[in-house]
Amino acid sequence: MANPVSKLLTHLLFFIVITSVPELSESTKTFTIVNYCKETIWPGLTHSENFSKGGFALKPSQSAVYTAPDGWSGRIWARTGCNFDKDGNGKCQTGACGTSINCTVPGSPPATIAEFTLGEPDYYDVSLVNGFNLPIAVKAVNGSGNCSTVGCDGDLKQKCPSELALKENDKVIACKSACDVFNTDEYCCRGMYGNPVACLPTNYSKSFKQVCPAAYSYAYDDPTSITTCSGADFIVTFCGSRNQTVCYYHDKQLACNGFNGSNSFKAISHSWWTLMLALLFMFNLLITFS
Repeated sequence: MANPVSKLLTHLLFFIVITSVPELSESTKTFTIVNYCKETIWPGLTHSENFSKGGFALKPSQSAVYTAPDGWSGRIWARTGCNFDKDGNGKCQTGACGTSINCTVPGSPPATIAEFTLGEPDYYDVSLVNGFNLPIAVKAVNGSGNCSTVGCDGDLKQKCPSELALKENDKVIACKSACDVFNTDEYCCRGMYGNPVACLPTNYSKSFKQVCPAAYSYAYDDPTSITTCSGADFIVTFCGSRNQTVCYYHDKQLACNGFNGSNSFKAISHSWWTLMLALLFMFNLLITFS
């Protein structure tokens, strides 16, 4: 039977990262990034004009908080199968953004991408245009407007067409886009297909859409995929379901609510969780010296 103290530490691991966020100004948006996958992931986060210092490791059940100014535009995705040395240099199986843990270039396909353009209102979506490596869901909290949850809850790797499958040791680790595999104007929505009239869903994009109806499946999949919201903070979960309770940082407090559209939440003061961290440190000492 698991040690009750270690079990408590496991359940509270989520909060250890989130309580370290800095003081926020009124002109910032908060992104709570949560890893519900069974393995460590390395989220990448890039501004549309700046590819630096946007990468970190996130173990299972851990979360991190990122704050962005109004007007920020960028992407969030996960790298998988990474191996970095003590200096932060290495490689990843999917989603690589250079050879450093801090992204220096955009993530390479195939990778599922959460995209944001902040303003009045904020625009956000989850895109499979560059392929799929992990499920992503994006929820806007405490905002006004449409504010619907978008993303890809399903695992496309399980239903990936064989010609699109990216494998490692005979295991499918990602699903490529038809554009990357076949490189034709029709699949890439370019040339004479570079407009919403000529670029239509293909059998491949339709198969993506069937598994992930709330995500972009091809370049001009706007009507069912892009969402707007005003005044919201965002929760980005990897490998999570819409029904899970998710905790996030809002208005200088830790808040928790369901991923099912409920606006009710329980706010927990920052100072209370600071005290909890001190107790967790004491529990660690007890485990170490017992």
